[in-house]
Amino acid sequence: MRINKFLAEQGVASRRGADEIVAQGRVSINGKVAKAGDEVGPEDTVTLDGKILSHKVKYEYYLLNKPKGCVCTVNDKKENKETTRKTVMDFLPQGAGHVYPVGRLDYASEGMLILTNDGDLAYRLTAPQNEIPKTYLVRVEGAVSTAQLSRLRAGVEIEKGVVTKKCKVTVTETDKKFTKLHVVLTEGKNREIRRMFEVVGLHVDFLKRIRIGELTLAGLDRGAIRRLTPEEVFYLKNL
Repeated sequence: MRINKFLAEQGVASRRGADEIVAQGRVSINGKVAKAGDEVGPEDTVTLDGKILSHKVKYEYYLLNKPKGCVCTVNDKKENKETTRKTVMDFLPQGAGHVYPVGRLDYASEGMLILTNDGDLAYRLTAPQNEIPKTYLVRVEGAVSTAQLSRLRAGVEIEKGVVTKKCKVTVTETDKKFTKLHVVLTEGKNREIRRMFEVVGLHVDFLKRIRIGELTLAGLDRGAIRRLTPEEVFYLKNL
């Protein structure tokens, strides 16, 4: 298998993150510095920062109901910070293996987040071409017009040359002060929903991911985490 996939299966990073680690010259295969695209077999010795990585991997899968006020990273790398912010890794139970978050929710957002060291599953859930549906509960200030809904559903340009895919947007509750909506995306651009709504003149004051495919947060309190069941893992692998 390719070196980035091998590193992802070790729980080192996502495939994209593994590519960056390889580019930094931190990985060696049989004593030689690895390059992007190198292949790794069971007989090869792979080291990261001088430490040998085992070919045997025990996969772990967790579901976290992320609260707002924490970051979706393994370490908080915010520069010039006076205090270290809480990360989603702080919610893992004692004894958990080296897992990492699949996709991201921004600091002010909350909801469903999967953490695993299964690189193939992480890739399946985040690769844009797989179009895995993710449902969000969104609350905005004031009413939402039919024209604004139409623009959001059709796709909007969130920066020069970057247009969001068509998506499902459904109003679930509204009055003069606020509107609640369900938004179903099949891609995951940075702060996509907040930027989409900004383009059409709406301010998002609450954002929560409530579903990946048909997997929900039922019974999982804010800030709580649990292992995924074998049936849930099978379901996600076959989305």
